[in-house]
Amino acid sequence: MSRKKISTTIYITPAQSERLKLLHERTKVPIAVYIREGIDMILKHYSHLLPGQLSLEDKASSEERPPKAS
Repeated sequence: MSRKKISTTIYITPAQSERLKLLHERTKVPIAVYIREGIDMILKHYSHLLPGQLSLEDKASSEERPPKAS
């Protein structure tokens, strides 16, 4: 990931910490990557609550398309 990152502090449970460490040991993927992926999943899940424009794909799929003339 080449984007600039901002440092922040989060608090997780001991169980979450242990499981993330185990996952890291088995995959060699940094824990921070898993945390960022989790944040991305939440932002995608709740994107309908965030301000912004709809993409053209979202708009096209939500509208009925007129039948093509033959």
